Amino acid sequence: MTPDVERFRFGFGTAGEAGPGLVVPVLGGSEGETLFAQARGVGRAAGFELFAEGDWLLGVRVEEAAADLGEQTRVLYKDLLGLLRARGLAAARIWNFVPAINAASAEGLENYRVFCRGRAQAYEHEPVGIPPAASAVGGVSGRLAVYFAACPVEPRRVENPEQVPAYAYPLEYGPRAPSFSRAAQVAVNGRRFTFVSGTAAIKGHATVAAENLAQQIDCTLDNLGLISVACGLGSDLGAGAEAERHFKVYVRHAADFETVRTALAERLFLNGDQVCWLRSDICRAELMFEIEATVVEQG
Repeated sequence: MTPDVERFRFGFGTAGEAGPGLVVPVLGGSEGETLFAQARGVGRAAGFELFAEGDWLLGVRVEEAAADLGEQTRVLYKDLLGLLRARGLAAARIWNFVPAINAASAEGLENYRVFCRGRAQAYEHEPVGIPPAASAVGGVSGRLAVYFAACPVEPRRVENPEQVPAYAYPLEYGPRAPSFSRAAQVAVNGRRFTFVSGTAAIKGHATVAAENLAQQIDCTLDNLGLISVACGLGSDLGAGAEAERHFKVYVRHAADFETVRTALAERLFLNGDQVCWLRSDICRAELMFEIEATVVEQG
C-alpha cells in the first residue's frame, strides 16, 4: 500500500504492484479504495503526507519498522495528535497496518500488544477522551503505516452493546488496552460518515469459536448488525437508504477466501458496494477474518 501523491487512496497489491508502501495482497474485488474522491495533496507536516477535501484533513505516514516498535508507535501517534491539536481537528477514523502483527517482539511481547502500548502512551500524554474508530491489521511487509481522517466536528463514538469497549479490555490482552471505539459518526460537508472499526468474532472481550470459520462468520455478521443498529442505520448498515458503502475484508488464510466471500455475498453485500478482499493477519492470532466498513449518506 502506498500513498498516491495526488490523492488520498488505499492501494493494495503484492510486491512490485503496490510500490514502495505497505504490501497487502489482493484476493479479489477492488485493488484500491478511495473514500474521499476529491481529496488532493496539500503538503507534508509532522511526517505525514496530507490531503484535504472540504473540511476533512487526511494523512498517511509509512515507515520502515524500527527495532522498538512500541517507541516508534508512540512517537508517530504523538506527532499525529500534536498535528490535529494545532489545527483544531478531531480524528474520526484511523487505519493502522502493523508489521508482523502476531509475531513476538524482541521483548517477547506480541507486536500488536507492543503497538497498543505505544499508541496508548501517546494518548495518555495528550488525552483525547474516547478514542476514534480504528483498525489494526498486518501484512507481509516490514512497514508501519498509519492513515487518518480528521475534521473540525467532534465525532459521535459508538459501541457494540455485546462487546466490552476495546479501550476497557482487561490486562490479559496486553499492558495497554487497544485505543479505539467500535464506530464513529460525523456529518461534514453535507454528508454523514459512519466509520465502523475492524469487526470480528468477539463477544464481551473473548474470541468466539477460535479456528471455526463458519461460527466466526456468524458472530462477525451479528456484531456488524449490532453496531449498525447502535449507529442508527438499522440492522443492515444502511442498505435500504441508498448509502454509499465501502468494505475491506481481511482474510488470514487465502484458502478461506471463497468460503468467506460466498457467505458475505449472500448475507451482507449489495450491488454497488465497494469491496476490497485482502490477505492479512488479524490483531488476534485465533481470528480468521475481519471486516471494516464506511457508510456515507447524503445530508
